[in-house]
Amino acid sequence: MDVRTINKIQVSVTGEISDQELTVYLTRQQAKSTHKIIKAAVTVDGDYINIDCTFEVVPFERIRRITGYLVGTTEKWNDAKRAELKDRVTHGQREILQQ
Repeated sequence: MDVRTINKIQVSVTGEISDQELTVYLTRQQAKSTHKIIKAAVTVDGDYINIDCTFEVVPFERIRRITGYLVGTTEKWNDAKRAELKDRVTHGQREILQQ
């Protein structure tokens, strides 16, 4: 196995393939995705080439329904909305399971 860096991507190569050909395959693979490739494993098997890419981690924010609103965080809420959140009654599964 050979480890190369192509376009700032760490590529593990098994088999024989030129850097130019790798660049073409990785550019084509990157064009198919909205996320950046950070690592790739390329296996050359005769006329077949298998590319296994690892993409950058995309952070996400949890969204939940609080007092009728879909929110990620309550940081930007005013005092009245925070008071409404504090005074709300939650209905959980615990009550149902205890019956």
